[in-house]
Amino acid sequence: MTETTFIAVADGSDDPPAPIKGVGRLLGWIIPANFGIFLIWGSVPGILLPQQLTVMNASDKVANFTIVATIGAFAAMIAQPAAGQISDRTRSRFGRRAPWIVLGALAGGLSLVGLAFANTLVGVAIAWTLVQITYNFAQGPLSAVLPDRVPLARRGTFAALSGIGLMVGALGGQIIGSLFFNSIAAGYVVFAVFALAMLVLFVVFNPDYSSTNMRNESFSFGDFLRTFWVNPVKHPDFFWAFSGRLLLYTGYFGVTGYQLFILTDYLHVAKPQDVIPLLGIISIVGTIVATVVSGPLSDKIGRRKPFVFGSSIVMAAALVLPWVWPTFTSWMIMTLVMGLGFGMFQAVDTALMSQVLPSAKSFAKDLGVVNIAATLPQTLAPGIAGAIVLGFGYGALFPIGIVLSILGAFCVWFIKASK
Repeated sequence: MTETTFIAVADGSDDPPAPIKGVGRLLGWIIPANFGIFLIWGSVPGILLPQQLTVMNASDKVANFTIVATIGAFAAMIAQPAAGQISDRTRSRFGRRAPWIVLGALAGGLSLVGLAFANTLVGVAIAWTLVQITYNFAQGPLSAVLPDRVPLARRGTFAALSGIGLMVGALGGQIIGSLFFNSIAAGYVVFAVFALAMLVLFVVFNPDYSSTNMRNESFSFGDFLRTFWVNPVKHPDFFWAFSGRLLLYTGYFGVTGYQLFILTDYLHVAKPQDVIPLLGIISIVGTIVATVVSGPLSDKIGRRKPFVFGSSIVMAAALVLPWVWPTFTSWMIMTLVMGLGFGMFQAVDTALMSQVLPSAKSFAKDLGVVNIAATLPQTLAPGIAGAIVLGFGYGALFPIGIVLSILGAFCVWFIKASK
């Protein structure tokens, strides 16, 4: 099957044409590519952005962070499907994805520099929103590499390696971000340059087929808007996969998104910047172990759902610890167990999602819609969690996270396209 034919007739359950430089090179380069982007998602909203807002106005830090994070995440929720739609329809000799991966990384870097110089709440909100939009124009097309180029039999392994880059980046971002705790602007610049370098290298060493001969259907803005609604009757597997991810991510980000404030105000850690690197290392260990084992093992036994279900239960169990035993020790144990659960989830859920996509014509856009299940929690969680904290205290976050994780696990059992 040629690339043009594949785009015209295939769906997520079909094998794509072999990559120009082979699957092995893709497997190797997806780690640094994801690492470059997720260093930003781990360091900025988790460490540097709340610290920037704390320096600006310590008394209103929770409310201000809630506002900025909610606006930015909402922009990301819209940006990734839009970026996917544009890249799906892009005709260039470099393929559909490469131009947007590079342009998104460049524009994202410039937006981070702008955030470094923002010194008002409005300025920070605008700059952070631009960061979310621009980097999602890189991340959306990058995520489509999985169904675009990876055969079904290797998707668990690819998703595992992608998950390693993602989680090590996100958690490593906390460690490295804490090093810039008192030099926020320098941190923004370093992360911007590094992400641009990694994504450019990914594109250079993994060339794609030309899309200049691709034929696009007429664009309909109404059809695009309707893609934000996941029809449970027409695409039930897509709906259940989306719902399960949405619930689990909401529970996860509702707690971990407030780590800095939980450490200072709930667990009374005097210098959180000194312990966050340790927490990041603990989580990375759990994540890598679970990811390396789960992804290839799911390929070998040909089953995805038991791993996703098990990961949700593990994460729910982890959240019990700081709820009933609010100490820094319990937070460290929770961090390790949560890393194991989330690593297992990332390794297998991504492969599962790729198999329920309706059409190769819209892989990036559909993945963008799927990823709303990851970005929407980042939109909802800061506001909901902030209201819970202000009304009931930090301890109330944990039982809610437990319930959402368990509900997310049960959604997986209704998927029929994957075992």
